Amino acid sequence: MNSAPTPDPLPTSSAGRLRFAVMGAGAVGCYFGALLARAGHAVTLVGRQAHVQAIEARGLRLQTATQDVHVAMGASTDASAVAGADVVLLCVKSTDTEDAARQLAPHLAPGALVLTLQNGVDNDERVRAVLGPAQPVAAAVVYVATAMAGPGHVRHFGRGELLLGPCALGERLARELAAAGIPTELSDNVRGALWAKLVINCAYNALSAIVQQPYGWLVQQDGAAEVIADVVAECLAVAQADGVQLPGDVDAAVRAIAQTMPGQLSSTAQDLARGKPSEIEHLNGYVAKRGAALGVATPVNRTLLVLVRMAEAGRRQAA
Repeated sequence: MNSAPTPDPLPTSSAGRLRFAVMGAGAVGCYFGALLARAGHAVTLVGRQAHVQAIEARGLRLQTATQDVHVAMGASTDASAVAGADVVLLCVKSTDTEDAARQLAPHLAPGALVLTLQNGVDNDERVRAVLGPAQPVAAAVVYVATAMAGPGHVRHFGRGELLLGPCALGERLARELAAAGIPTELSDNVRGALWAKLVINCAYNALSAIVQQPYGWLVQQDGAAEVIADVVAECLAVAQADGVQLPGDVDAAVRAIAQTMPGQLSSTAQDLARGKPSEIEHLNGYVAKRGAALGVATPVNRTLLVLVRMAEAGRRQAA
């Protein structure tokens, strides 16, 4: 493995191509940003100082099962760096959605698309509430396993496709993403797909966080399958009451996660281990809150929400 590859050069021209900015240069944003930059798109990442310094010095390190390269691209700690972008990929934690939208607002070009690549089901609505109806906003469902291995270093473990909701740039954006190695499908039921992903996150994220174990280990434990089934049943009941139509076989998709990603720790588990705020309020917490509003009982989701909250509070107290 090459520990210090020569960075790919910055594209000399992006004429005729969409220009991208990534707000929230974490694992998801860095991975997709790197693929777009390698394909010749102008890409600017907005993230924390340590990541920005590493990217400015060496390029973004992209490590996959088949390659380990450094990709040169723009990087900044300031949201003003999104100025001039045609598409802004919003990749911040769901807890930071409104704050990120407020930072973006003064710098977005008229007509620039803000595309939410986040966990949860309502981020696009929350962004739209901040930016107003004139600014194009759309949701995408992200299917990828990535992690930050250090400042300016993203690791890819599997998948990497997007499901894109209706938007003005839809067909062109899907073509350019696909040409960059990001399989992209357009869907008129992105809300249902977001909910399907939410169900999977609710099934595994909190349990993985509480015991700090990966998915494969979880499903081998006595009684775990029944708890997961209860979580899923509650989620589906809330979705049905909310008029959401979930695509495909959700139960099969839930089972497949443990089979295809047995060694994966959930993002909530990683946040908890690092002492960072998790997205639990937008996962099991969202189901519990929406269930209460619709009159659907969600005792298992509420229990997992409270347990993760307590684990987070315990970490903060010990720090």
